[in-house]
Amino acid sequence: MRLLVLIVLLALPASFLLAQDSSSKASDPRRDTQESSSRDTRIDITPPKDDAKNHPNSKSAVADLETAPEPDASGVQEFHPWNPMKAMKDVEVGDFYFKRKNYKAALDRYKEALYYKDNDAVASFRLAACQEKLGDKAEARKYYEQYLKILPEGPFAKEAHAALDKLAKSE
Repeated sequence: MRLLVLIVLLALPASFLLAQDSSSKASDPRRDTQESSSRDTRIDITPPKDDAKNHPNSKSAVADLETAPEPDASGVQEFHPWNPMKAMKDVEVGDFYFKRKNYKAALDRYKEALYYKDNDAVASFRLAACQEKLGDKAEARKYYEQYLKILPEGPFAKEAHAALDKLAKSE
């Protein structure tokens, strides 16, 4: 009796596995032909028949893009990632370094903040202050002016004007 129960217990999972394997093969006929499923989902990107007639100036607009000098031969244009939360965190960490007079580390963080959020006023101002502390007056002037271009009446506008006057007098 025990032997019979043991045989049934071993045969049941084996038959279940065989049934499952055969049903998966039967449900997908492409598995036997080794053909890609992407052939079924190809998208036709050819222009409509009357496209040139309906849009006569479109060829010149596209020609400008094709003849423009590109940095690489592949024609791929890269964009900077836009992540204002990362930029805000970089400014916060830059402030941490700035308070501890580690101006090079702060400078890197402020530059990274501007990478993730172009024209960030606070990062521009703080980057200018770092450049001034490190003795790079030309870069400091550039970033103070950038800050004033972004926020002419901003919270650091008076400080930026004072710093620009100080930089002008020192030259």
